[in-house]
Amino acid sequence: MHIKKRAVAATGVAAAMAMALSACGGLSTGSAGSGGSGASAGADGPWPTVKVGGVGVQADIQDISKFCGTKPIKVGYADGNNNNTWRKATIALFKAQAAKCKNITQVVVTDAQNNTQKAISDINSMVAQGVNVIVTFGDAGQALLPTIQKANAAGVAVVPIVSSIGGTPGKDYVDFVSENVESYGKNLADWTVKAMHGKGNLIMLGGVAGSAYSQTVYEGVKKAVAQHSGVRLLNADGYVATDWDVSKTQQVVAGLITKYGKIDGIVSDFGGGSVGGIRAFIAADKPLPVWSANDSNEFASLWYQYHKRYPSYQIATESSRNWVVEAALNKGLAAYNGITDTEPSTYNLEIIEDSTNPKMMPKYDKSLPADAILSSGLTIEQIKALYK
Repeated sequence: MHIKKRAVAATGVAAAMAMALSACGGLSTGSAGSGGSGASAGADGPWPTVKVGGVGVQADIQDISKFCGTKPIKVGYADGNNNNTWRKATIALFKAQAAKCKNITQVVVTDAQNNTQKAISDINSMVAQGVNVIVTFGDAGQALLPTIQKANAAGVAVVPIVSSIGGTPGKDYVDFVSENVESYGKNLADWTVKAMHGKGNLIMLGGVAGSAYSQTVYEGVKKAVAQHSGVRLLNADGYVATDWDVSKTQQVVAGLITKYGKIDGIVSDFGGGSVGGIRAFIAADKPLPVWSANDSNEFASLWYQYHKRYPSYQIATESSRNWVVEAALNKGLAAYNGITDTEPSTYNLEIIEDSTNPKMMPKYDKSLPADAILSSGLTIEQIKALYK
């Protein structure tokens, strides 16, 4: 889920809002943030044909052809900061899905470069250009809500993904689509603690400072650690910010190694960035810890390279779930076209790679670039085209 250079100093208010939002369940945890599992189509809202708040799995996402409609449509993807492979893969998937609808006449993509004012301007610009459906990764959090409410009132079907912007799905925008974020963090931490044999020092690596998403993952990690008195969460006051960037992650982890010395386990909410942290351990000639994250081609390949040298080094992943953008675009199109859509808002993830389980070994494709994401939802041909 993932960001690079930060102008967060310019977005301090947004960061504070995002932190407050996550603390009160603003991100999807299976109920809050996406209307609750019992919610249904917003009959009282502006988009009555789209069910809000359902919980399911990736297989519940339907073919986009059901929602294309026939009238000409412009769609947009407003990214908070398109700085890494996760973001690029998500945009590529959005474009590939949009291309399946012959009546989509234009696809607009913007990059706010982690600047809240630019994020607001990007959405306003899309509305001015006549974009009918907008999917957005709202890194600026609740600071975006007034702008999205205005777009919604103007008849634009907006669907935020992954990072909550607050407000009420079905009323202030079509729906909020994400994985069950807190469960994602708890699942990874449960596995990590088990692989640590229930004892040792654990750290959680997150993204940009103030990220509602990373904070919610952290809450899940805390719940898992609380069940094991032998495990010490070194970053007890919050996740360690890495900006979801490989180079910064390497620098940050190098500092953690110096500060703490012995680190037995790491939970990260970005496998692609984790490779920087792994390099920090190798550079310091320190035993690699148990490590869990979302999947990445290089994250898997590094395990194959180093697990024999460092027997304690084991990894597990959950899907990087770029594919939530498919459900988001479906919901946006269905809303705008007045087509019934009952797809879930929240998607439960499970461990998909586990180096301790012979039946779930990490997957690495040598024909693909190191930073490819195999679970993204893109075909092998699309992945290769993305990294040309």
